[in-house]
Amino acid sequence: MENEQEKPTTFFRFEDLRIYHKSLDYINWLYSLAASVQDEPLVKSFYDRFLASAQGIALNIAEGSSRNKSQFVYYLKMAKSSVRECVVLSTIGQSRAFINDEDFEYSKNQLMEMTKMVGALIGSLQRSVKSSDSEIDVEPD
Repeated sequence: MENEQEKPTTFFRFEDLRIYHKSLDYINWLYSLAASVQDEPLVKSFYDRFLASAQGIALNIAEGSSRNKSQFVYYLKMAKSSVRECVVLSTIGQSRAFINDEDFEYSKNQLMEMTKMVGALIGSLQRSVKSSDSEIDVEPD
């Protein structure tokens, strides 16, 4: 039995989701980026807002995972809204020279990947909700 490889299980379901870990990587990248900028109030307030939006991705995934499937879909849509906020903030950051072109491209690529991942998870959950709705036992006449 010691040789059997068992997948470690987590207490919190969201910790098993790749999108959750991807969002944490993005948050950590953003913290590194924010730490490297000047301590100018305007730039600091920009990064505070950017970090809050990025954290919203992970927080909505975590919160939704404890709910039923249709509520989880709602929270995942909120996570997608946070992704879109980060897209806007990336664009603003680039136009104000708070973010260089290379970091802007990295941000956009990560955000595009996350929105696809969240969309796929939403689709999967919606299909499972629809299939469970159609599996209602009905007695024949």
